[in-house]
Amino acid sequence: MNLWVSILLGLVQGATEFLPISSSGHLAIFRNIYEYATGSILAENPQFYEVLLHMGSLCAVFIAFHKDIAELWRGFVSLFSEQGRGDEAKRPSRRLILLLLIATLPMIVGAVLQGQVAKLSDQLWFVGLALIGTGVLLFIADRAKPGKKTEKTARVSDAAAVGLIQAVAVIPGLSRSGATISAGIMRDFDRQFALKFSFLLSIPAILGATLLKLIVAFSEEVKLGEFAVYLPGVLAAFVTAYFSIALLKRMAKRGKFGAFVYYCLAAGVITVILNFTLT
Repeated sequence: MNLWVSILLGLVQGATEFLPISSSGHLAIFRNIYEYATGSILAENPQFYEVLLHMGSLCAVFIAFHKDIAELWRGFVSLFSEQGRGDEAKRPSRRLILLLLIATLPMIVGAVLQGQVAKLSDQLWFVGLALIGTGVLLFIADRAKPGKKTEKTARVSDAAAVGLIQAVAVIPGLSRSGATISAGIMRDFDRQFALKFSFLLSIPAILGATLLKLIVAFSEEVKLGEFAVYLPGVLAAFVTAYFSIALLKRMAKRGKFGAFVYYCLAAGVITVILNFTLT
């Protein structure tokens, strides 16, 4: 992998990690085209490079949602103090912590599932169908009646439903953010709360997946010289992820994700056709 390919991959990953169009699907498409065109593998240690890209994207979440994360931290700390437990102002943040914990539990199953479906990223026809599935989910969510649930009124069953969808979204081509935002909207979440819940939920999910991939990555040989090529890609992932989050926040205020519906449907059909072109 050369420097420009690393940067391009970082741009692709950062832009698609949080926009509801599937980063795993786009990276799979890019990798398959690259390896078909060049006849060589994309990276000597793809697990390690993928870990670095996810870390770059995750830093963007911490910055974009730093106020919400700080409030969650204060709510968590208050659980261990007598005065804090009686503080009504901290109650919504403590309730949000509970909802996030409930929604994160299914990712234990998702982690096992991810190991089983990872090889499906080599099958572009499958990735294309999953992208079409993402488009259908967004289409349904776009037409759902606006909800009003927030951390104050959302139920444990709502959080569990969103968490189950996130666990299924480890399938390559099925957007994690698209699936969880759509699930939240279909559970009558306020659209901006559905977006916030999805992004906060991504933190433990990405951290857990990154840790597992890091263990696998270091079981292989990691060459220090690769950092010089990888790090510009990580920076590109961070910058594009940050602006992607800002774009999605703006679209959530308008309440519609229609552009992503048509993009996913078109990208899915093209990817299925591409599968038969490259084989």
